[in-house]
This record gives sequence, structure tokens and C-alpha cells, in this order.
Amino acid sequence: MADTKFVPRVFSGIQPSGGLTLGNYLGAIKRFVEMQEGEFETIFCMVDQHAITVRQDPAVLADATRELCAGFMAAGLDPEKSILFNQSRVPEHAQLAWVFNCVARMGWLNRMTQWKDKAGKNQENASVGLFAYPCLMAADILVYHATHVPVGMDQKQHLELTRDIAAKFNHDYGVDFFPLTEPVIGGAATRVMSLRDGSQKMSKSDPSDMSRINMTDDADAIAKKIRKAKTDADALPSEFAGLENRPEARNLVCVYAALADMNVDDAFADIGGRGFGEFKPMLAELAVEKLAPISAEMSRLMRDPSAIDAILAAGAGRARDIAGPILRDAHEIVGFAG
Repeated sequence: MADTKFVPRVFSGIQPSGGLTLGNYLGAIKRFVEMQEGEFETIFCMVDQHAITVRQDPAVLADATRELCAGFMAAGLDPEKSILFNQSRVPEHAQLAWVFNCVARMGWLNRMTQWKDKAGKNQENASVGLFAYPCLMAADILVYHATHVPVGMDQKQHLELTRDIAAKFNHDYGVDFFPLTEPVIGGAATRVMSLRDGSQKMSKSDPSDMSRINMTDDADAIAKKIRKAKTDADALPSEFAGLENRPEARNLVCVYAALADMNVDDAFADIGGRGFGEFKPMLAELAVEKLAPISAEMSRLMRDPSAIDAILAAGAGRARDIAGPILRDAHEIVGFAG
């Protein structure tokens, strides 16, 4: 089989585990929208098969998948410009994942930090799916020959494993078939922290709703959470380096810069030296301006779940048009007959 010429193509996905937060938006979805307008073909997925590596309520999972799709579109992803679909509708993901299960080594998967964190001391009772999660993630990416993946730092190790799997497949079969996908890590707020504890990542699983901004929050809730966000007693320094040991202040500054589409150094031209009594209202106003319209549009879209299902179905058809031939070629390389 001839070596493959790779089309510039972006793939990324988010688990529909319910409750999109500001961290999801700034760390991923906002960058998806920016890449949609660039030089790449863009494919964005609700990775519902990854979600069931831990127990899910089926009805809740289905609703969360629709809500995630609504969040994608409300934030600016256009189903005419980008392919939007949920993973379970495209069986090529799971079929290629089995091939990769046979390429990846147990030692590689054992070293995955997220496996250690999520399984902990209870590895004997963790699902096989949780252990093999990185092979399915590699298949998600490589079944489209994606050349670039926007990821947060917490997924960087998995993308490195994707590159290892691609390289081993190519080496074992003497081909240049799968690309060595490049991570795209950037932006002022690739890792948004809790509003109550700057040392912890913002999470929908935190018991305190005040720790996060939900993408379904209205303008009043957004402003209230910013006003009550934990800070320290000192004013902001004149430059970003002065926030090194001030995690809560650093987090709010990064959020401000990301929402304002600035790098953090440029943001200090606006906010350097201000006290939090002055800075927090600035941040609250900016957050409401940027986020409240997304919340309102999500609410509107969720009132018509059948329309969302139609978009997911259409996206899955377009995704399979790309994934199908790539999977067939991979199967031919491996030696599957027929």
C-alpha cells in the first residue's frame, strides 16, 4: 500500500459526563471554535464510549450527550463547518481500538497517570475499559488521520501514547500509514482552577457549586461566583511573574486574559496594580458578556432534543465517510481478508 499523504485535520473530544464548566470552555471548546476558522478540517466528538469506563445512568448519559452538543454549538461550533457527532454512532472507533489493543503494550498502559489516579488501589475492580481507555483515544484520533489535537496538559500523556501506537504500527507493518499527531497546547487558561481553591482543577464533581462557573449559569450566578471567588489580601502585581505563589489570584488573571482574548502579559496593561475590589467587577462584567449568551443559547437548543439528535446523526454520517476508508486500509495492512 502506498504511503499516505495526510490532510491537515483536527480531532478532539469531550466526555459527556454532564455539567460543562468554564474550564471545559476555556481549556477546550473556545479553542475548538478558533481552529474551526483556520486551515484545518475540524472534527469534534462527544466521546460517550469513554464515559462508560465508569458507571453511567443511561438516561443521564443520553441527555448529557445532547447538552454537550448544545454547548459546542452555543459556543460557536457550526455543524456545517465542523463535524459534530457522538462516538458511539461511528463503530470504526471501536474497531480500530481493537487493533491498537494488540499494538500497545501493557507496560505503556500501566504507566498512564490517569489510570493510576482513577483506579487507585482498587485496580482489581476497575473496568478493562478504564485500563484500555488510551487505545480507544488513539483510535478516535487516528481513524481520521488527524494531524493535530488540541489538548489540556492532563491529556498530553495520552496523546504521547497515541504517537507511540502510531509509530509502532507503522514500524511493525513497514508503512507510513498513521500520522504522528501533534498536540496543540496553548492559551492563557488551558487549566482553569477552582474558584474556592486555586490548587485544585475546576471540576463538575466538586460538591460546592461555588467552586465553578457552569456553562448553564445565568448572568446573576456568574457575577455572584466571581465576586465570591477566593483571593488574597494583596493587590495585583505589575506583571504576571508576581503571581507565582498566589494560586487563586493567578487563576482569576488567567481567566480574565482568556476571556479577553489576550495573553497574560498584555492583560496586565489593564489590570496590573488593581485591588480585587476593582478587578473582580471587571472580571465579572467580562465573564457575563462572554458566557451569558452561551448559556442562553444552550437553553434554547436543549428545548429541541430531536434537532440535536439530527445534527449528531448527520455528523456521524460525515465522520464515517472519512473513517470508513481509513479503517479498511488499516485492516488490509494488518492482513484481515475480505
